[in-house]
Amino acid sequence: MTGDLLKVVIMGCGRMGSDLTVELSQAGHTVSVIDKSASAFERLPPGFNAKTLVGQGFDRDVLEEAGIKDADAFLAVSSGDNSNIVSARVAREYYGVARVIARINDPRRADIYERLNIPTVAPVRAGVKQIMLLIFHPREEIRESMAGGDLLRMRIEIPKHLVGKPVSSFDETGRVLVAGVERGGSGFIPVADSTLQEGDAVQIILQSDAIEALDAFLAFEEEK
Repeated sequence: MTGDLLKVVIMGCGRMGSDLTVELSQAGHTVSVIDKSASAFERLPPGFNAKTLVGQGFDRDVLEEAGIKDADAFLAVSSGDNSNIVSARVAREYYGVARVIARINDPRRADIYERLNIPTVAPVRAGVKQIMLLIFHPREEIRESMAGGDLLRMRIEIPKHLVGKPVSSFDETGRVLVAGVERGGSGFIPVADSTLQEGDAVQIILQSDAIEALDAFLAFEEEK
């Protein structure tokens, strides 16, 4: 999947949006970038090959001109949380874009994105690195990218073949940690003898480079 060429629509051509536009375009992906100010596109290199549109990122006419109907990913990275929330919802709920990622400036709004099942990144220096990771690892379980993209928070619903196994089965020292277990509408922090039950979901913190190892663990268990 990481080798596929994508069609990406970006809302916001500030520092993060312009850097994403350049990096994705140079990698061969098709990029359209939207900003409410035409002067924002001056951040892009002269003669740069990306489609630019002036307008609001939640305006459906603008989105459709940008190619949202065929987009593989939508990145809401403007400086306004409200605009990011609204546009991300339109992309996810109205157009059904599979990979929607939003920038969050006020962490108090994080629960809104959580309910919408939209991964978020914070406006830090490594924000572009975080978004690139989330685009090319479009796991529905990923809830948040942290620490400049080095850490991920994931929520995994327990499949039947793991029922009865110890929660510690997921743990890998220094790479994967089960931070909590959701069960029956409540939650708890697991201890050494905690076991998984049907209907459980686990909240995991892991190193971003441990995703493939986690996938291999789950796949290996499924084959048994």
